[in-house]
Amino acid sequence: VMWSRRLRKHAGPLRLGVCRKLAMAREQCSGRSFSSSACSQDLGIHEDVKDYYGKRLKKTEDLVLNVCVTPAKALPKYLRDALTAVHEDVSSRYYGCGLVVPECLENCWILDLGSGSGRDCYMLSKLVGEKGHVTGIDMTDEQVQVAAKFIDYHTQKFGFSQPNVDFLQGYIEKLGDVGLKDNSFDIIISNCVINLSPDKKAVLKEAYRVLKDGGEMYFSDVYADCELPDTIRTHKVLWGECLGGALWWKDLFKLAKEVGFSTPRLATAHRIPVTNKELQDLVGDYKFVSATYRLFKIPASCPREKCSVTYNGSIRGFKEKLEFDVNYTFNGGEAVTADEEMAAVLKSSRFADAFAVKPVGKMAPGSTEYPPTKSKETIVDPFKLTEGPEVTGAPSCGRTSSVQGKGCC
Repeated sequence: VMWSRRLRKHAGPLRLGVCRKLAMAREQCSGRSFSSSACSQDLGIHEDVKDYYGKRLKKTEDLVLNVCVTPAKALPKYLRDALTAVHEDVSSRYYGCGLVVPECLENCWILDLGSGSGRDCYMLSKLVGEKGHVTGIDMTDEQVQVAAKFIDYHTQKFGFSQPNVDFLQGYIEKLGDVGLKDNSFDIIISNCVINLSPDKKAVLKEAYRVLKDGGEMYFSDVYADCELPDTIRTHKVLWGECLGGALWWKDLFKLAKEVGFSTPRLATAHRIPVTNKELQDLVGDYKFVSATYRLFKIPASCPREKCSVTYNGSIRGFKEKLEFDVNYTFNGGEAVTADEEMAAVLKSSRFADAFAVKPVGKMAPGSTEYPPTKSKETIVDPFKLTEGPEVTGAPSCGRTSSVQGKGCC
């Protein structure tokens, strides 16, 4: 009942959701500074999120929906073991939407955007080892305090002589304000957080800046099948529950290109059910997924050429095969033809030592080393991986969302 009253407090008339309806307004804010008066509502969004995650939510079960805790796939044993080692008080305040643990982590320096209570940071700190390091940044004071409280506990638990994790309070749109320098990290992760930011382009620009050449941004987030209307985007509960700020998945590709990242590579996707009746009425026919994408900072000097690549099976936990994304699975010892960008990723990143890479153009015609090119369609749409009706091509944007007779939201 109390929750319904909170929804009614923010009630407003709903209107037709038309794809790209907010594009013009958003373009006016793109490229702006974080403190721009023209987009001062950003500060209000940040304060709402701080209140929601710092004061209202005290544990995972306090979420209205299961949106932010939807698993993308089953965890392998070595990750389950790492998760089990995380203190219960940290795990109980977990609000992520997917698994954000890429491969080949030993000795890496990792940044977690929106680290919350620190669950992913502590899990990763075990996996990178004592020579690696994990930094978490979150704008919510209550969450940072919870995370920092358990640094000594996990240092001892993992048998390290000194901590390899730290936590910073700040905004993911302005990493420089907390002293994070250019070219500092091998990997950036984020778990159901970027959707909470009012300036997603600024988040990607900062991530690109602090990544080393060849570095990767590996992140789970919530995406919509169409541009969302104001009635959804400005609703406080929907924003806090990870739906209101969801990007149309195609916009991620646009922003990544503008910032300089490689083409987003889809790793996993899982359809998000909106099970609460009042919120169902509000979101109408709009569909949502939690999806994990991989973005790489490929050096400008790295050649872009189609290559034959062979995985040597050296990555921990992936001896037999490496499922890199939904389009590329590398079996140990098997040559695969990689497109120009995929080959550049493998040559310039931390994966270089795990692959033998040979430009296709330098092979003799008819060579048995020349692997066939698979003709399957490249999948980029996360909705194609999910159960239920497929969302293909241009979405139907003349949809409605209504709360007729409900008196809420």
